[in-house]
Amino acid sequence: MKLFLFDIDGTLIDSGGAGTRSLNLAFKQLFSIDDGFEGINMAGKTDTQIIKEGLNKHDLPLKFVDKVINAYIENLRKEINNDNKHIKPGVSELLERLKRKRSSATGLLTGNLEPGARIKLEPFGLNKYFPSGAFGSDNENRNMLLPIAVKRYKDLFNKNFKHEDCFVIGDTPLDIECAKIYGAYSIGVATGPYTIEHLKSAGADYVIDNLANDDFLLWLKDTLNLRGEF
Repeated sequence: MKLFLFDIDGTLIDSGGAGTRSLNLAFKQLFSIDDGFEGINMAGKTDTQIIKEGLNKHDLPLKFVDKVINAYIENLRKEINNDNKHIKPGVSELLERLKRKRSSATGLLTGNLEPGARIKLEPFGLNKYFPSGAFGSDNENRNMLLPIAVKRYKDLFNKNFKHEDCFVIGDTPLDIECAKIYGAYSIGVATGPYTIEHLKSAGADYVIDNLANDDFLLWLKDTLNLRGEF
């Protein structure tokens, strides 16, 4: 059985900037700091890691991490309701295809805190595809998340998932790195801030412009040794 683990921001959806706005609002509310995360590269990082970088930037003690998290989540519930959010091309179709295959399961591997992940996916009806996964709330080091996801799916399906049975799908070099170190497949999707060339240079096993790419579906079918229509 194969396990497909998806990143969220830039891979499945674009939240319309809801995450960044929610973090900045948290700093404004708690510390009276405007644009507290300006200049911080968030791509591929965990939420906890980003929050700590924001606190360090403004010489604030790390004891405030939990307060920032709580304010961020409350703001995100409101900020996700914006007109600029959208689902990425091919996402719904691919998830439906995988759902029909008994030989595959889908989960999340994301830097988002789990409550934030669910808030971001809810407007698009995507939570139903992801019974579990690994999140930034499990470990702030993204490279520690794959074993957590594998363990949860072993328990969930009572199947002996292995790291090499996993396909990690994401839009940043950090998504690729957290798969490669465990021998999992890494699939780079250039629907975020990084180009196809960047993702290839990071060592992805396969790189595509978006998840609606027909060549990717053929590669996936061949890799999984699937018969019939995929």
